[in-house]
Amino acid sequence: MYGDDATIRRILDELGDTWAVVGLSTNQNRIAHRVAQVLQRYGKRIVPVHPKAETVHGEQGYASLADIPFDVDVVDVFVNSELAGVVADEAVAKGARAVWFQLGVVDEAAYERTRAAGLDMVMDRCPAIEIPLLRK
Repeated sequence: MYGDDATIRRILDELGDTWAVVGLSTNQNRIAHRVAQVLQRYGKRIVPVHPKAETVHGEQGYASLADIPFDVDVVDVFVNSELAGVVADEAVAKGARAVWFQLGVVDEAAYERTRAAGLDMVMDRCPAIEIPLLRK
């Protein structure tokens, strides 16, 4: 398990409400689109990160984490496992406080690097599943 309940709770409740969602586009058929809606419903500000830099759910998109002109608290990663480690490294460089790899996204080396850099990290879990459980 990559992310115990205490880490999940800390990321969702304590580390801040600005979430960069890497892989979020206007494609409503992608799970990132629905997860971002859930995050918004629970008071999180989502920041779409996608090469097209599209506006999604009323929020301006950016082509990369480095292009975001303000701080982000959590980087939520919706890219395949082979690309996820690079995104985790970019999150560290950006100064994020946590990284969240979505269901099916696993990179153990990235997990270790990110944790060693002092960030909280969850891997192979979904905040849209976890956050309602915390609010019960």
